[in-house]
Amino acid sequence: MRFIVHGATLARSLNSVISLAGKNATIPIVENFLIDLKENVLTITATDLETVANVSIELQDAEDVGVSSVCVPAKDFSVLINQLTAAPLTVIVNEDYSVDIMTTDGRYNFNGLPADDFPQMIQIEDSVEFKINSSTLVNAINKTLFATAQDEYRPQMSGVLFEFSPKGLTFVGTDSHKLVRFRNKSFATDDERAFILPKKALNIIQKILASVNEDIEVRVENNVSNIAFYFDNYHIACRLIEGKYPQYEAAIPQDNPNKLVVSTSALLSSIKRVQIFANPATNQIRFSLNDKRLTIVAEDSNYGRKGKEELSCDYQGESMDIGLNAKYLTEMLNNIETENVCFELSRPERPCIILPCEEETEQENDESLLMLVMPVILVGD
Repeated sequence: MRFIVHGATLARSLNSVISLAGKNATIPIVENFLIDLKENVLTITATDLETVANVSIELQDAEDVGVSSVCVPAKDFSVLINQLTAAPLTVIVNEDYSVDIMTTDGRYNFNGLPADDFPQMIQIEDSVEFKINSSTLVNAINKTLFATAQDEYRPQMSGVLFEFSPKGLTFVGTDSHKLVRFRNKSFATDDERAFILPKKALNIIQKILASVNEDIEVRVENNVSNIAFYFDNYHIACRLIEGKYPQYEAAIPQDNPNKLVVSTSALLSSIKRVQIFANPATNQIRFSLNDKRLTIVAEDSNYGRKGKEELSCDYQGESMDIGLNAKYLTEMLNNIETENVCFELSRPERPCIILPCEEETEQENDESLLMLVMPVILVGD
């Protein structure tokens, strides 16, 4: 095979999927990119065995003769190509699977491998299909992925739940300390079905779609064990996480008579400052709620330091002190896009619900967001 491609185009394609091609002592072939040329279309594939992603590039100058597929070491190949982004590259794959890369000033050579042992693309049979706008998908991933667990013993909680129902398409992420539910009512279905997507696949999809400057259509196919995403010149497929997702709706308290409304940006800034004085092991801060004032306190008795701020707010309910994790609150508030944020509480030991303010969230796309954070025991209580 022989083809000419601009260095920047090739580098961008490699960078979008390289996170899948990590070290694997058991199956070292997956440390490579699979490069395949058919007619004038160059396809680059990477996999970690659970997720497979490929990106296609249409070429103007290509010869699909001799060796048409080759595996090249992903790390070294991408490092080189990222240094050659200013001009076109001529790439030749020889009969012995060696790869020559030529520029006007240099010539570089890699020892490649036959493509026979590289894993095949995951096949989706007996699938159900739906389509979703990239902006909706990216928004849902952004708002839920951070809430998932980093726990190999609870794999169901390490991914994001996609749930279809008459209420709409719901995305859920939780690690048992925090929970996020993002719903789009425009995807309501008569039947109910659900599946759990792994974090790595969603990270890749989010990264690629976020770099696209326009809202595009994403076609999704899934069956009971696999799912595939098709958009632009990308095809990403992965195995779904097996097992039953936690009954998250049961964790959301329904009776929350105490309501707090406060400026999102002011609260976020205040938490970031006060958090400096919190115990780094717990990230605990105290919310003291009383009438029109919210007092935020963080204290680390080990080092004799304390931070305290007061904010104006609208609070309706009983006076209350509640301990919360500042790191979790920061992550959640970073995903609240409304000017004000609403907290709904019942008692200091019960979960705290965080919502965009209702009067600001009347959107034509019927999107809704609910976040939940578990309280922490206040030191000294």
